[in-house]
Amino acid sequence: MDPSFVRSLLRPDLSQMLADDDGEGLAAFVGELYPGVAAEVLDDLPAADILRVLQYAEPSQQAEIVAFLPLSQQAELADAMAPEALARLIEQMASDDRADLISRLGQATATPILSLLPREDRENIRRLLAYPDESAGAIMTTDFTSLTDRLTAREAIARLRQEADQRETIYYLYITDAGGRLTGFLSLRDLALASAETPLADLVERDIISARVTDNAEDVARDLLKYDFLALPIVDERNQLVGIVTYDDAADVAVEEAEEDAQRSAAVVPLDDGYLETPLATLVWKRGVWLVLLLGAAFLTAWAISQYEPGGEGGWMVLFIPLVLASGGNAGSQSATLVIRTIAIEDDQPHEETVASRIFRKELSVGLCLAIGLATLSLLVSAVLLETWAQSSVVALTVFLVVLLGTFLGAALPVGFRRAGLDPALMSTPLIAALVDVLGVVLYYEAARLIVGNF
Repeated sequence: MDPSFVRSLLRPDLSQMLADDDGEGLAAFVGELYPGVAAEVLDDLPAADILRVLQYAEPSQQAEIVAFLPLSQQAELADAMAPEALARLIEQMASDDRADLISRLGQATATPILSLLPREDRENIRRLLAYPDESAGAIMTTDFTSLTDRLTAREAIARLRQEADQRETIYYLYITDAGGRLTGFLSLRDLALASAETPLADLVERDIISARVTDNAEDVARDLLKYDFLALPIVDERNQLVGIVTYDDAADVAVEEAEEDAQRSAAVVPLDDGYLETPLATLVWKRGVWLVLLLGAAFLTAWAISQYEPGGEGGWMVLFIPLVLASGGNAGSQSATLVIRTIAIEDDQPHEETVASRIFRKELSVGLCLAIGLATLSLLVSAVLLETWAQSSVVALTVFLVVLLGTFLGAALPVGFRRAGLDPALMSTPLIAALVDVLGVVLYYEAARLIVGNF
């Protein structure tokens, strides 16, 4: 069944169970749903409500559900939990997931939590956090199975039965020597088909592809996806096996890199979290930095035009047409890129706060902040080339209006296409920029007519 359908179906029931304090229903909710689906239904609820639901789950179930929530929401949950309860939850999480969560917590929260964890877990987390963010070590998990080739197939299977529930995957079994150095691997399929007394040395594949812990995470993910492996072993400089990168982690890296590339292409500093989870101030800053730089480039264009065009009556307006149009087009392209990506991964839900309404509220707030900031800068820089503040006010007012217009169209048109059953990506950023250009020219000359009069 489609998870989004389950979410839209169960969210009203979950809200009612929370309102009625229905413990039996909440226990059934966390006990019967797949953790990923349960997390989808819980997503965006207040931390206090999520914790009320999770209290009816076993510790291992809690860890699985929390791991599917956005990292920003995991951090909110952690801040709302008692240290002892948080330590128990983190202890149940996969090694890479708990390291990611600890990295998002402030030192005041993380330090006491680490002190409550078993020594082995504490050292494992610190070791993972020591790797650079863009390295294979930062995305690997240490929950893997390694064996020596002195075991028989029967002994290996017995070992797997003891460890399977604590490992990320057991479909690949890695063979190491006495010093922990990687010497080969075998698949669970080959092990299951072998006779009970067959030594692993007769089954192991010695030609193994691995990656260094310091390798770039994007390169490692690309190799894993290229060869269709379920996991890729990660070794240190002494060829000791230190972790594995699994297929799902590689897919996450590939998606994240693609999203960052799309954001950079739209002149947005890549967001650490999803669009809807990113705070307003952070979103304004990461979009505003590039808009200010592009505004500076447009001002240089105006200056270059002024060297060739006379600024006589009405001629001054020509100087700032590129600046006005670029401001609106760039703001619209930013909005469209972020919104198209957001509605591609978020499903509109029939509850009190739809994705569309959240997008419009956020874009209105971001658009206002950007419009005020860029209009103020435009007023100041245009005064350098223009004779009167009235003329500069025309430029500033137009920039204010076109930036608002660009952010509105960048949000509204993709959402409108989605509501009409069409692919939001059809509303491309060049098309939105073209629409803003046409309307921007009209706004520019009408603003001049209003403020300057006969120009």
